[in-house]
Amino acid sequence: MEQSETAASLLLKGYNCAQSVVYAFCDDLHVDKEMAMKAATGFGAGMGRKEEVCGAVSGAIMVIGMKYGRAENQDRSLTEQTYQKTHALMDRFREKQGSFICRNLLNGCDLSTEEGRKEFKEKNLIENVCKPCVINAVEILKDLL
Repeated sequence: MEQSETAASLLLKGYNCAQSVVYAFCDDLHVDKEMAMKAATGFGAGMGRKEEVCGAVSGAIMVIGMKYGRAENQDRSLTEQTYQKTHALMDRFREKQGSFICRNLLNGCDLSTEEGRKEFKEKNLIENVCKPCVINAVEILKDLL
């Protein structure tokens, strides 16, 4: 299964946007899937339903960090490389989706409230907004890696 299909499938099975993107790259990066999924959990719905940076974008940034990030006793230039790729990801995502801010992408649907979560389901925003965001984040990420 293609990475974007894997990520979309996970999203529709109930995993959040960040988890779905991160999981799709675990095999390629030789990263433990269970730990990656746990680490990505809090980034869903714009960081714990705060609707800030889209979880698909946050998950993609985590993948960039896992691939290019700076570890202990490594050269600081790796931080700059990671930041450059992060900027490119965010800029390209914004070009495709219009924003990388969750609340803007969801047109003001407030996920922090029961009413907002009901609206999210009624309008099928997981399929209409989140799935395309996950797919686009994965496709941009594949190009950047």
